[in-house]
Amino acid sequence: MFSALLLSNILLLQAAISKADNATGSMRSVSWYAGWHSADFPLSQVSWSKYTQLTYAFATTTPDVRTLSLQDSDSELLPQFVQTAHQNNVTASISIGGWGGSQYFSTNVGSAANRTAFVKTVAGLATQYDLDGLDFDWEYPNRQGIGCNTINNNDTSNFLSFLQELRQDSTGSKLVLSAATSLLPWNNTSGTPSKDVSEFSKVLDFIAIMNYDVYNILSPHAGPNSPLNDTCAPTNDQTGSAVSSVKAWTDAGMPADQILLGVAAYGHSFVVPESTALESNSSINVTNVYPSFNKSAEHLGDKWDSPGGVDVCGNFSGPSGVYSYWGLVEAGYVNKDGTPTSGFAYLFDNCSQTPFVYDKSNQTWVSYDNVQSFALKGEFIKNNGLGGFAMWEAAGDLNDTLLDSIQSAISTSSVTSNNPNSNPSPSSSSVPSSAFRNAATTIILPLILMTVLSSVLV
Repeated sequence: MFSALLLSNILLLQAAISKADNATGSMRSVSWYAGWHSADFPLSQVSWSKYTQLTYAFATTTPDVRTLSLQDSDSELLPQFVQTAHQNNVTASISIGGWGGSQYFSTNVGSAANRTAFVKTVAGLATQYDLDGLDFDWEYPNRQGIGCNTINNNDTSNFLSFLQELRQDSTGSKLVLSAATSLLPWNNTSGTPSKDVSEFSKVLDFIAIMNYDVYNILSPHAGPNSPLNDTCAPTNDQTGSAVSSVKAWTDAGMPADQILLGVAAYGHSFVVPESTALESNSSINVTNVYPSFNKSAEHLGDKWDSPGGVDVCGNFSGPSGVYSYWGLVEAGYVNKDGTPTSGFAYLFDNCSQTPFVYDKSNQTWVSYDNVQSFALKGEFIKNNGLGGFAMWEAAGDLNDTLLDSIQSAISTSSVTSNNPNSNPSPSSSSVPSSAFRNAATTIILPLILMTVLSSVLV
């Protein structure tokens, strides 16, 4: 009788745990941590409990396939980053590449010998710094990025072969492998987006579509930085968005639950004449979502923007005009929730589902994201079964205003870390299934045993 009753209760407990696991599922909450902003945004300011993964930026490619470059401060900061992530039960990854660091990806994976050497290089980096994951931010396979990257028609297939070999490596097999991607699937040998990327889903844990910088100072005219939708835009301005990009990647065979939507905690500014930006005889309504801008008028963004300098290709580039979310608030353009402050023109565009603000005094037109647009992106992630989001960058937000908005919209009841050595601490709005399992083991099971024993003794 005792054993039958005990077995019955244990089976009920296991069923309850299984039901909780199945009901909650998992959602990735990821952000990049830019080491060069650590003085303004130290590790202690990161809301670790709200993330499943933080990705350190950047390690960059070099002409030597056996070497990756880290900035001088990174060799000191990176171990602290990993240690702090692990103390908070968060997956610690590092991003390799970036806009200015992808020069030698093509040659590093361009031959069988180089791929084997590069596998040892990246695996060695992970081992040296006790990393849980590697994020490949190649901008872009078989498509020129910054202007001087090596490039090969077989870049995408070579990248796949490299990842397959990395997965066979004793270290690589245990890592969380991800890729930050362009809006469209990586180019095939003909230089057009690949029609089938399904094999990448077998070697990558997830991809993060970089749905930002869609319009910037290199664009022919201004437009939304991070549009949720562009299928409703004028035909010539349907250049990419969350809606069209997710469709392109899923149509090419990438499962939706392995896609993270890249979201931006910053905006792009442009110098736009008042007559082009505003409704006639109006000072409060932005009317043009795709205005021409003065390309010769350089405009600094927030204090993190640079007056300009020579890039890795040896070319001079001026300021980017980028404002972090906190920078927009600091500049007085918007309130903490992203709504415009008094005196500035504004528009929330119903197509791109993003806001715009305009300062007549200096003709500054800014495309950015706010609480409303982040909530809409969270709903999109949830409704389309995506795997979560990845925000550039953690330091760009202001008191987690944007982070809280998108997480609230997604309404995840579970967040899980891919750190093989730990489970994440629950955030204020969610309790992971692992927490339920631990509670069941430490509290419920002993209670069941006590109940059964009491019944037997009586």
